[in-house]
Amino acid sequence: MTRLRGPHRAPHTTSPASRRISRRAPRLLAALLAAALTAGGIGAATGPATAAQHRPAQRSDVRATDWSVALTKSTTARFTPSSIGGWAYPVGLYLFGQYKVYQRTHDPKLLTYIRSYVDRFVDGSGGIGQSFNNLDSMQAGRLLVILHHETGQDRYRIAAKKIRDRLNTYPRTADGGFWHADNSSRAHQLWADGVYMVNPFLVEYGKEFGDSTYANDEAAKQLALYGSHLQVSNGLLKHAYDESRTAGWADKSTGLAPEHWCRAIGWYSMAIVNVLDAIPAGHPRRAELLTYLRGLAGGLERYQDPKTGRWFQVVDKGAKVDNWTETSCSSMFTYALDRAVQQGYIDPHYETVAQRGYRGVLARISLGADGRTNLTDISIGTNVGDYAYYIARTRATNDFHGLGAFLIMNEQLEEDR
Repeated sequence: MTRLRGPHRAPHTTSPASRRISRRAPRLLAALLAAALTAGGIGAATGPATAAQHRPAQRSDVRATDWSVALTKSTTARFTPSSIGGWAYPVGLYLFGQYKVYQRTHDPKLLTYIRSYVDRFVDGSGGIGQSFNNLDSMQAGRLLVILHHETGQDRYRIAAKKIRDRLNTYPRTADGGFWHADNSSRAHQLWADGVYMVNPFLVEYGKEFGDSTYANDEAAKQLALYGSHLQVSNGLLKHAYDESRTAGWADKSTGLAPEHWCRAIGWYSMAIVNVLDAIPAGHPRRAELLTYLRGLAGGLERYQDPKTGRWFQVVDKGAKVDNWTETSCSSMFTYALDRAVQQGYIDPHYETVAQRGYRGVLARISLGADGRTNLTDISIGTNVGDYAYYIARTRATNDFHGLGAFLIMNEQLEEDR
């Protein structure tokens, strides 16, 4: 059996602590300066948080606990690779987050677990029993790219290529956007969720297998098309768009869904950062994608809950008494803002917004009496609906949507500790 290879990283000669300081210091200083020079509170469109708000939370266990390690140990204790679930995007999201922890800690058990899960679905010749007739089913394809990268086994490339080839015939809107699913109930529809299900996989596939010309162009095109249809004047995205205007939720004039559901926007926020990270600096769609991202960053700053630092289930209606702050989207927004500042995509003052979000999410994780982590207030999987529908969704603990988003966020911000 081919042995798992270690993560592909260049050797470092500096200590982890000094690397964290050198990488983070410029944007932290810029954020603190912006906070000092700008009046207003975090809830204002142009008023970032104060320098005092930038400091990490002082809960005693926050600074003492490596939450990524604790969460992965807890989750892998709760579920075996066989019992964690089928080929599905929430599990794929969680395991991608687990891989990010592996890249930092080099704990081989984390990678072995991922491989054991994937090998339930991929046979020795690369066969995989998935039709890939919806975007959701493609998200876990990122694990195929990871395992090819780590093991060199060609069967993972063959399985991943099935997704790549499916895109050649996958149905699209008239302007080229991937339908959310190839069935009558999702025909002609673009859901903000969908951009994360396929496009991060696509750019990673392109890099791993020498197909970046197509992959980067297609991914950038999808993010731009979805942004053009879904983003409105407040910077946020509506959950979905129906080109045919026949869905019960679709506005007959615009085709848009009625609400700004937080996790749908979270999927888009992470995907656009991932794609910007992948495409070349001179890519013809780069400026357009940056415009969508910067508009979104402004909307996220505007609607961040000033009390908790988190974001609401229906993002722009936090004043309603039955609305509630949701953990998975708050993790996604925090990751996207922090990464976008780090990469220079958005103004440095958004680092204070990200830090408030981080503290807010950390307030939702704790250790139970059994010593295992519990992450609360995570919306379960959600269709397109109206305000009452979103607000009534179950607020779950340890749902994979939240666990995966938390790990991705925490690994991005881990260097702050």
